[in-house]
Amino acid sequence: MDLKGLKFSKMHGIGNNFVIIDESKQTVISESDKPEACRFLCDRHFGVGSDGVLFVETSDVADLGYRMFNPDGSEAEMCGNGIRCFADFVYRKKILETESMTIETKSGIKTVDITLENNEPKFFRVNMGLSTFNTDEVPMKYDKEECVDGEIEVDGEKFNITVLSVGNPHVIIFVDDVDSVDIDRFGPLFESHHLFPEKINVHFVEAISEHEGKMRTWERGAGVTLACGTGATSTAIAGYKLGVFGSDVLLHLPGGNLKFTVYDENGQLGAFMEGPATLVFDGEIQ
Repeated sequence: MDLKGLKFSKMHGIGNNFVIIDESKQTVISESDKPEACRFLCDRHFGVGSDGVLFVETSDVADLGYRMFNPDGSEAEMCGNGIRCFADFVYRKKILETESMTIETKSGIKTVDITLENNEPKFFRVNMGLSTFNTDEVPMKYDKEECVDGEIEVDGEKFNITVLSVGNPHVIIFVDDVDSVDIDRFGPLFESHHLFPEKINVHFVEAISEHEGKMRTWERGAGVTLACGTGATSTAIAGYKLGVFGSDVLLHLPGGNLKFTVYDENGQLGAFMEGPATLVFDGEIQ
């Protein structure tokens, strides 16, 4: 694998950071090399350092195609913070100069609306699409069709959990004090729990009020991250279903804040996410 001369951008969405590579015109990393290349690029000691690698591709059904790889080399369905960075990147690089774009991901087509300030992208509103609480679709090995405020035991302690998918799987655990949770202990135990055959993203959440919450995340394949957009989306939707949050909620993540508006489409819940994206630097592998 030779990455010499590889050009990329480093971006972050409220601390959730990514390496982004343009493959909209040609493939620059072969399919067989992508897992190893992404492990190297994400390595914070020997590579660039990131929570994932995003690839810009063409699409037959949307304006552009999106792929994401985790630090362990596995491919993820989608990332909410990543898709804002993706939209910022393609606008800045003049790959697609439009203030509203459709992006094909492995969890469906997402629509992103960009707010400009001084002709530069500043804020992004993403229709994150519809969720499912069906345990077979998450997937989750469970004896009920949904796991909403269900109780399980992990390492000798009992937790009430709500499980859903927004294209990728999430478990939401509401707690009284999110800062007191030993996330390094429970994060990997939940992620690899036998109930979740494809593993799962883990979020501990503290409700401050009906319209405000605080959360911490352990991401599948990445560990602790400063933010998770799909996780925050799942938290807003789960909180609304449980009656903990209203339809509008501001969530505080370690890296910053995201705003959500939950909607109901024929009995299925979805959400709009609003937040920033930031270019850190452009680089080239020497």
